[in-house]
Amino acid sequence: MVDLTPLPFPVLVTRLFQGMERKGAIFDYPLRRMVTGAPGRDLSVSVHGHRASSPFGPAAGPHTQLAQNIVLAWLAGGRVMELKTVQVKDDLVIPRPCIDMRTVGFNVEWSQELTLAQSLEEYVKAAMLIDMAKAAGLAPGFGDTVFDMSVGYDLAGIRSAKVRAFLTGLMDAGPVIDRLRREIPEPYARFRDLPYATRISDTLTLSTFHGCPPAEIEDIGRFLLETIGVHLVVKLNPTLLGRADLHAILHDRLGYSDIEVPDSAFEQDATWDEMTGIIDRLGLLADRLGRGFGVKFSNTLLVRNNRGFLPPSEAAMYLSGTPLHVLAITLVRRFRDVFGDRFPISFSAGIDAGNFADAVALGLKPVSVCSDLLKVGGYARAQRYVDALAERMAAVDAPDIDSFVLKAHGQALAALQDAGLPPDRDRACRDARGTGGDLRAAAGDDFPAWGGAARIRNTAVYEAEVAGAPRYHAAENAIPPKKTGTRLQLFDCLSCDKCIALCPNDAIFSLPIGPADAPARRLRQQDGAWVAEETGALRLTRPHQIGILAEACNECGNCDVMCPEDGAPYRSKPLFFVSAVAFRASARDGFCFEVDSEGVHMLGRIGGMSVRLGPAKGEPRRSRCQGPDFDLSLDPSGSGLPFDGFAEGPVDLTPFMIMDRLRDGVTAPGAENALSAAIELAEAGLPRQ
Repeated sequence: MVDLTPLPFPVLVTRLFQGMERKGAIFDYPLRRMVTGAPGRDLSVSVHGHRASSPFGPAAGPHTQLAQNIVLAWLAGGRVMELKTVQVKDDLVIPRPCIDMRTVGFNVEWSQELTLAQSLEEYVKAAMLIDMAKAAGLAPGFGDTVFDMSVGYDLAGIRSAKVRAFLTGLMDAGPVIDRLRREIPEPYARFRDLPYATRISDTLTLSTFHGCPPAEIEDIGRFLLETIGVHLVVKLNPTLLGRADLHAILHDRLGYSDIEVPDSAFEQDATWDEMTGIIDRLGLLADRLGRGFGVKFSNTLLVRNNRGFLPPSEAAMYLSGTPLHVLAITLVRRFRDVFGDRFPISFSAGIDAGNFADAVALGLKPVSVCSDLLKVGGYARAQRYVDALAERMAAVDAPDIDSFVLKAHGQALAALQDAGLPPDRDRACRDARGTGGDLRAAAGDDFPAWGGAARIRNTAVYEAEVAGAPRYHAAENAIPPKKTGTRLQLFDCLSCDKCIALCPNDAIFSLPIGPADAPARRLRQQDGAWVAEETGALRLTRPHQIGILAEACNECGNCDVMCPEDGAPYRSKPLFFVSAVAFRASARDGFCFEVDSEGVHMLGRIGGMSVRLGPAKGEPRRSRCQGPDFDLSLDPSGSGLPFDGFAEGPVDLTPFMIMDRLRDGVTAPGAENALSAAIELAEAGLPRQ
């Protein structure tokens, strides 16, 4: 079993600032690609009364589970963070691999992998790190960020003490913040006294999925609105389309005939009539309480696990990506046919650079993304979303999002007629529309009504566009990433570095280890003397190597899918542990570092054998190489002779040659990774000699 483990806050803080100083990057995201808004365009939206500098954000999922993930999403322009859904069962064993992005998206990763206490702390850490980044001068004028909680899946679990502690902990994070302030390392002590917001979140999305009893949805909503006191969004399921209409779209129109939706998916969900009744009543309750209320489209779609990639132990998997976009847009139109513009709608279903601006033009907010960020480029793909939105806004001369909604689909005049404004106001709006004037000023207090009518009109127009767009059809989404036929080894690969950027957890990193070609040797006794015999060679041909961070890698499988070579980076490349305790508790091959008064020691497990490489006391050109039946002081990069110490039999020096190279890469001057940060923190904490 693989456990996802949060990184220590001091390590994250150190990486935040060292990355900026040493690499011009934060968590391997280049700051030159940081999204900082669009000149001359106001991209901001209001989410339950909170200003977000952009409608874009990561969807609840793998991009919002760890603190570094959320910071990466923020660097990429995300300003509404839909935190990963949590539930009372926080000891789930998630099967591996759990993500299949070979064509459209499928997953079996349906809830948090951390405990509730860990999730709470990760979200607080993320909020503090973002505040530090803003205080350091990043994203001026584009920093307003909303954190949105997400919970499921039944009333008893949500009312439990554990879940309530999580919710109240994010609504008043003061105690966690005060504790974390003290963990900020001394070089960054000036950030200990920042005025961190203690109310991390007071908005919440309720997931009505994975067996959430339909009869309980309304009771859960009431509890969250009345007792917890949050603004509420209810996330709805694509099965609300009904069996016949869903199959007609998915199979007949889009051609995904191999995707099977079991009857149980419909039987376990609320019907359309039931759900619209629930939404109507919860909306009235929210109005009485003065809370925000809305809906979200949509959850993923439960389908049969029949593609041979995800573990066969799982009968079902969950569809996301391209086909879900068409299903969800159809639901948005049907919902607005019933409720008009009464409720705000957030959206996450198959969003990419090609349709992000379209979704924003429907007045959907936030518009969040998961599947597309799992493709090559990772978080940096979001830059194209904002660029595309800014270009579309410029094309219709829209200074802000509300004006863009009016102009995007050419429905402003029809919407004006639908809004039924007073004659003088209607005339002023038509004049402003015709002369390129200020639409907001012309409409005055009636601007929201005009915008609401445009949102409804735009939805019908866009649904028709999507229905006929080939890009959503199965034939356009059937080709998996290409493979070269070569296989990954411990060292060397194509060095395309695709895996580094697309890992949502920043678990894959580059090691500055240059090319090398050295003989591998074994020490053995011959005629009473030790000799070194060549057993092969250690050859490195690439300018850098790839490493995997054990604590942050949950073996989701996405790097395997996207890597051009076979073998999966997470299975083939050197595995490093930040924690020596975690390393010793694991049975996997890998490496970690310990620091004491003698220096930096590297622990390794290779082929199940435990070895140790450390400084040789008083001999700077040598290292101490220890194994189960030997303890030698020698130069692992040379012949190994002469050496000091003892060995009860032959000693293969190859593991130490490997570790020597890896150690140099991790600790190279100017190195910036979680391991180097942890080593530097440990060295700073030692008593001065």
